[in-house]
Amino acid sequence: MDYRERIFQQEGASFPGRTYVEAVLEPAFNEAKNHLLEPMMAINKAHLIMLREQELITDGEARMIARALSGIDLDELRRSSYTGQFEDLFFQVESRLLELAPDVAGNLHLARSRNDMGITIYRMVLREKLLVTLASALYLKEHLLLFAHEHAETVMIGYTHTQQAQPTTMAHYMLAATDLLSRDIKRLIQAYHTCNRSPMGAAALTTSGFAISRERMKELLGFDELVENSYDAVCGADYLGEVATAVQLAAINLGRTVQDMLLWCTQEFAGLKVASPYVQISSIMPQKRNPVSFEHMRSLLSSCAGNATTVLTMMHNTPFGDIVDTEDDMQPYAWRGMSVLEQMYRLMASVVGTMEVNKDVLLERAKESYATVTELADTLVRTDRISFRKAHHIVSSVVKEAMSAGLAANQISLELVNRAAQAVIGRGLVLTAEELALALDPVHFVAIRKLPGGPSPDEIKRMIGERQRAWQEEAEWLAQAKQSCTAAAQKLDQMTAEWSVG
Repeated sequence: MDYRERIFQQEGASFPGRTYVEAVLEPAFNEAKNHLLEPMMAINKAHLIMLREQELITDGEARMIARALSGIDLDELRRSSYTGQFEDLFFQVESRLLELAPDVAGNLHLARSRNDMGITIYRMVLREKLLVTLASALYLKEHLLLFAHEHAETVMIGYTHTQQAQPTTMAHYMLAATDLLSRDIKRLIQAYHTCNRSPMGAAALTTSGFAISRERMKELLGFDELVENSYDAVCGADYLGEVATAVQLAAINLGRTVQDMLLWCTQEFAGLKVASPYVQISSIMPQKRNPVSFEHMRSLLSSCAGNATTVLTMMHNTPFGDIVDTEDDMQPYAWRGMSVLEQMYRLMASVVGTMEVNKDVLLERAKESYATVTELADTLVRTDRISFRKAHHIVSSVVKEAMSAGLAANQISLELVNRAAQAVIGRGLVLTAEELALALDPVHFVAIRKLPGGPSPDEIKRMIGERQRAWQEEAEWLAQAKQSCTAAAQKLDQMTAEWSVG
């Protein structure tokens, strides 16, 4: 027996080969029965209604097909295993319809293809998962804003290049994270708009000679628009790429905040304390409170970004033609990425909403830090009418001498500052001891930074108010989008149910 015969003996001589079933068809079938069955049935119902309204089938045929659709046991299909009898779930459903309504049910496939059906199903699944993800994103945004409001006056050090930079507040930091999240929400909403367009009626590629109504299919399935060009409708996959890109950026953005949270939970930093439901105790070291919730968020968000990268990589160099079968392989990575992101949004909200902030430690560290000396340079410009560059030279000299002497920033004396000024500008300063103390006070530093976007408590509260109003608008949009999809599905069920008993 030659090697070809041995392969045929192991794999079988007809479609599908055993390994092809194991590696491709069975995994795709399992994903389809869990995720694609309901939108597939919705498309069947919508297409039936449209065909009857366009008088492409008779009233009697429509009622027979409606009864056949009602007769399919979806739970039985979900419990079924891949046997190889049918290539995929679509043909299994079609076979069952033909059993229930012989020959007549064959007209249900009039003027449509697995191509436009497949892409439509994927878009319907993606839009549903996007709405779930967006709901959790808004849940996190709500809790971040509540946390920021609580900490509008919690002074801490802000960092650049991982080094102490300037005093700010916990609210200022958390609003920055909220604004990142807000942009992620906008990208996810835009991805939803791109996704929520109907390809139905494109058929295999070029539409059909039958007088179907693509617009009616769009309406029945709850889509906002058509993918007008029929070639684009079945070949353009950028709707999926846009979702993957939005998810990838969202995971990366949230992951950066998680990295900071992990650092701030260390005993050395001592800024945050994660609540008991989200820490684990060491099996050998009784003193340890491991912030495992943040650790898992960090790694899982990386997996989320990785799944999104996989989608984009699988799209790369794919011909600009029908890739429905390739999308069978791509879609689950997008679904998994969104599922992880949605879970991490909810987990982050719970962890942040329950953690404690050590305000005293953060404030004391800010008082001792040289992070305030930018304001000292600014103050010298005001009190002594010198250029900022000269003021910068004076303060730089002060910092070097004070650090060499082991002084904290709030221990800098007026004598030391005047000595540095004498060396730089050849005279002492008008600056008083009271003005020096105020310039080195981190609370004062924060309070006077009232420019738009600054950390002063009043400005923080203004920004929180604006973002809460934006959150309300986003929540209202989400509710409307959900209602639109739900109403379309309910109408399909109602109409086909009425026909099936008529």
